[in-house]
Amino acid sequence: MAATQAQAAWECSVKPQDDVVITPQSVQVVGANGNLQISTLGDVQFNGQKMALNAANRQKAIDYQNALRRDLPWIDNGATSRLEKGRAALDNIITQQVGESSRLHSRLATLNTQLKTQMNRIIEHRSDGLTFHHQAIDQVRADGQQLVNQAMGGILQDSINEMGSKAMSNGGGSGLQGLMGNLGGLQNAIQSEWNNQEADFQQFGKAVCNRVITLENDRKALVGSLK
Repeated sequence: MAATQAQAAWECSVKPQDDVVITPQSVQVVGANGNLQISTLGDVQFNGQKMALNAANRQKAIDYQNALRRDLPWIDNGATSRLEKGRAALDNIITQQVGESSRLHSRLATLNTQLKTQMNRIIEHRSDGLTFHHQAIDQVRADGQQLVNQAMGGILQDSINEMGSKAMSNGGGSGLQGLMGNLGGLQNAIQSEWNNQEADFQQFGKAVCNRVITLENDRKALVGSLK
């Protein structure tokens, strides 16, 4: 849920137009802006042509490659850690409000796994590195929101069923009044936690955007120096 909300909370002025393929030997940036490949030594191929480099251009290539190797895992780890933080916080609320044996825990765990799978469509983990798929961003955003909406519907239904059973066992109308109060308490607790994390989600989104802008400026500077 954290990743989906973070995406919805901000829009970056730069939208990625290229895929990034990171391996131990090289970094490749390929898409609307051409095919740029940089070796670990700073050798550059652009659209299949090996480029002659001076010392300054080679250093630009090395710096750009190092920035991609640093920033792509940073974005991936940041999104994953916030997803885990959100899951743990909501899990704790469910334990407090509904109980440790509640089915809501399994629904939350399933959602967490599904959202991580969605994130892997954008930043794919391979045995030899990472691949960033720029065209997956919009579809993952839509699919992630749908998964969250479906999960929240299931959580609401399960909470009604579980709290309803407890209310009936407590007896009659007073039990049902308690059910409504407990449901309200659960919803308020979830909303409060959601609001608490909102600022962090937005700050992360802005930090990601700043790095994306810097990377794009570095790419333009490098490619411009090759011409």
